[in-house]
Parts: sequence; C-alpha cells; structure tokens
Amino acid sequence: MHQAWTVRAALLTALAAATVAATATLSATGSAAPGSTSSSPASAVGIGFAPQVSVYLDAVMLPYARTATPPTTSDCEAANHLACYTPEQLQDAYNLPALYAKGATGKGETIMIVDAFGSPTIKADLATFDAQFGLPAPPKFTVIAPVGAIPKFNPKNSQMTGWAGETTLDVEYAHALAPGANILLVETPASETEGVAGFPQIVAAEEYALAHYKVAVISQSFAATEETFTSYAQIAPLRAAYTDAASHGVTVLAGAGDAGATNFEDNEVTYYSRRVSAWPATDPLVTAVGGTQLEQNGDGGYTSVAWNDTYNPTFTKVWTGSTRPSPFASGGGTSEFFARPSYQNGVKAVTGADRGVPDISMSAACNGAVDVYSSYTTKGWSLACGTSEATPEFAAVVAIADQIAGHPLGAINPVLYKLYAQHAAGIVDVASGNNTVAFYPKGSKSAVTVKGYSTAKGYDLVTGIGTLNALLFAYELAGKA
Repeated sequence: MHQAWTVRAALLTALAAATVAATATLSATGSAAPGSTSSSPASAVGIGFAPQVSVYLDAVMLPYARTATPPTTSDCEAANHLACYTPEQLQDAYNLPALYAKGATGKGETIMIVDAFGSPTIKADLATFDAQFGLPAPPKFTVIAPVGAIPKFNPKNSQMTGWAGETTLDVEYAHALAPGANILLVETPASETEGVAGFPQIVAAEEYALAHYKVAVISQSFAATEETFTSYAQIAPLRAAYTDAASHGVTVLAGAGDAGATNFEDNEVTYYSRRVSAWPATDPLVTAVGGTQLEQNGDGGYTSVAWNDTYNPTFTKVWTGSTRPSPFASGGGTSEFFARPSYQNGVKAVTGADRGVPDISMSAACNGAVDVYSSYTTKGWSLACGTSEATPEFAAVVAIADQIAGHPLGAINPVLYKLYAQHAAGIVDVASGNNTVAFYPKGSKSAVTVKGYSTAKGYDLVTGIGTLNALLFAYELAGKA
C-alpha cells in the first residue's frame, strides 16, 4: 500500500466564521456546487460544525536504500528494471534549456509551497541537491510557519517523516525546473494528536502568505477524497484561500492523486471500490495536475504516456513486496460537488455536467521516478514519484510564464482551455494509457478493479488537455506567442 500519512482535520469554528464570507459568493470561473446558491455555504456552516477529513499526500517515496550519489537511469534499470531521472533529464524532456537560454528561469517570481511540518533539513538538502546538479541557489528561499510553531522533528513519527519527504520533493523539483524563481515554503504545525490540523491550518497559512508576500503560484501536493466530506458545506469555508488567491492574481495548483480512478477512504488504508476524485484538485479555482510517464527514445528524446504502474509487477514487487496489482496511477475523473465550469464547456462531451480533472499533466510515474536528496533521517539520495512531483514541476513552468508575461497570470484554467481549443503548439497530446486500477482488500484473495478512463485524442480524464513543450507553452500561457 501507499505510505499514507493521515492528518485528521477538525474544522475550527473561529476559522469557519472568518472564511464563510470569502466563500459565500464564488467567482465566475469557479462554479458553485450543483444546486447551491451564493448564500448556501454560509447557511450550512454553524457553530460546532467539525468534520473529520483525512488529508493525504500525493508523494510516493520509493523504499530503496539511500545512496551516496544520485542513481542514473542505467543504475535504476540495472538494479530494479525501472527507470529514474535526474533534473537535467526532466529539463530536456520539456525543452526547458531553450527557455533558460532566453533568460526565462522564473526570475523575479515566487513559488509558494505548502506542507505540514516541512523538513528540518530542507535548506541544507536543497544546497546539496543544487551542488550535485550544478543548479544555482534560489535567489530567495524563505520558510515561514504563520499559524504556529512547528513541533520538534521526530524521526520515528511517520507523519513528520512523510511530510518531510513531501517537502523535499516539492522544493527540489520546483527549483530544479525554475532555477531563477524564489521559493516560499509555508509550513503548518499539523498534528493528529492535538485534534486540530489539516485544511483549516492550511487555509489560514495560505491566506497569511498571500497577504504578506508577493506570490505568483501556489503548489499543493495533498488532497482529501471528496467522499470523505459529507456535503459541499464542509468544503465551502475551506475554499477561502482559493478565492483569496484569485483576487490576488495568484495561480493555484493541486495534484490530481496517485490512485487512478479511485482514492483513499477516510481510514487512509483502504480504497473506494468505485470511481472517486479528490479535492482541492476538483475545485474550479484550482488547476489540477495529473501524471504522465516519460519514455526515453533511442534518439535521446522523450515521449509521454499516461502514468499507470498498477499492473507493472516489477514495480509493485519493489514497492509492495508483491507482484499483485496495487493502485499507482494518475488521478482523474469528475467531481461530486462542483458543476462543470464554463471554461470546460468545450470538453463537456467528456466531463458531462461536472467539473473534470486533471487539467494538464507532467512527469509523475514511479517507473521514471526522480532523484531527491534528504538528511532529515539518513543522509543520501532516494527516489520519489507521484503527482507531488508533477505539481511543483508545473508550478515552475507557470512561474516562468509569469516572468515572460511580466505579471502574475492568476487563475489560468480559462486560458488553458482556450489554448487547447486553438490547438496551441505548446500543448502536447497524450493519447496512450488509462487510469484503471485494481487492489486486494485486506484479507481478500480477489482483486477489486475500478475501471477508470482511457486517454484519447484531445482532452481526457487521465491527462487532461495533455502535457507540454515548455519553450512554446510558456509563451502561449503568457500571451506572448
């Protein structure tokens, strides 16, 4: 099973009161929940309302022993018959060096990354990562904890080590693809044992950062399965940071999930046996980032297919100890709570009446994981994958587009779908693969299959509008093509 680090979120009544006003009226680009009115969120939230919501990470940390040097693709293939990649290979795959040659590195822009606990060694780890791959240090790397002191790091606490791994992946790959951008790491003191955690603290922390820092794009690599909310009324007050971001002209991203067409139940161990999607990726104010698998060509180039390692027995043996299928694939599907926003009207034949995710995709496959360096427990190099990889990668591309535009691009979904409709050259279609997954419930000898969606020419519920050629896409997104 995935390493899932559960954070129980008790909705703080004081925070709910502060955020209801901000979420009562949704923006034109973010449709209200089906059947809701502008006042329904406010009327649905009352004193003492305290949902318990499981917040899980979208990072998959592969259980290889850490190494003194970063493994190369040939090292990984020789050891486990699986691919792995360095930052330079990802840069090449998305044609980023051609942008860097033009001075487009994200300079002057700030990528905001939000993680519970953070990592106590992240600044030193990023310096080691940069030195290994010849990357410059970010112009500014700021770490803040605006909603409370971070508890002392405990290497035996799986929540803390899990979030530290998430933080490492987020920071290193946002920086690796936008080396000229500033990094703002926003940490929250989430703790299950304290009874207050998860999204309420994240909302408060994001709103503080938006008020005090000039942010271009927010990268979020966590989620909660929509079915773990009993109603839209539980989500409504938690959307405050996204309406706030929209008003500040800030782009918000979220990973679409790592379990294909299903996702975790609220116990963070078992999966739903039917199609489900996860919020905040499903939020119309958020750009949902799905996952692809990069495949290296004989000529040194790369092609992208939908990420799905579920049925790869080589991978599952390494990760789970069994060759039986286990859900590892790009999240994608339709929302239970959000109606199709107007910017998706052109793909309504695929989404139907509901918000569809993802919107766009980048590298996330575990058979094609990336090198990360950390020292919060054992020093060394390891491998990571998932839409937690794809999300900071896309955040880097957005930061570069912001630099090209000369201003923050804000909510980009309307532009993404306009570019898609125009057959923009920077959008690369992904037309191979699916996100059907299977799993074995505890104690069962029979697999449960959750039939997902298949890629197709154009938009689909596996990779969205596709992936990208950053050299072309960044200028198109910036309106400078």
